[in-house]
Amino acid sequence: MSDISEDDNEISFQVKFLGRVEVVRTDGLQILSEAAQSLKTPDKYSSEKAAKKSKVHLFLSLSGIDILENKTKFLLYSCPLSTISFCAVLPSSPKVFGFVARHPAADMNHCYLFQSKKFSHVLVSVIGDVFRASKKEESIRGGRDLIVEALRHKNKVLQRENAELKKRLAGQTN
Repeated sequence: MSDISEDDNEISFQVKFLGRVEVVRTDGLQILSEAAQSLKTPDKYSSEKAAKKSKVHLFLSLSGIDILENKTKFLLYSCPLSTISFCAVLPSSPKVFGFVARHPAADMNHCYLFQSKKFSHVLVSVIGDVFRASKKEESIRGGRDLIVEALRHKNKVLQRENAELKKRLAGQTN
């Protein structure tokens, strides 16, 4: 089902990739339903749907979700966690789940849909956990940055005080 690396910061699942659909809204179960319906109706102009229903590895880390082709491990899509706005299981089809992510370069959103025979709810839960963990990591990192800045400031104050005391000491010895 999954592979966890030694440092426990990455996890991957093998799932069936149903496709990617451009969407207008960024969240809601209705978006998942509309995207799933869109994938069922063939569109001769869309190249996105040509790769549908292929096995992929869904690779989760604190930085984002990567979708890799199963055999070649070719990176199909990369979605930083900061661009993901919604993730859920499709209520009408419990084996199907998806997430909505903002395109990093263009002003558009895509819904990525997957199928997993047994683990859809688990995967959505794991994606949520990764999202929450990344937020904690950001706040910890932000807190550390403030501490570092405070220490730098304190260091400058102490260096100035030290220079002042050296001047006084040099003036007293003359």
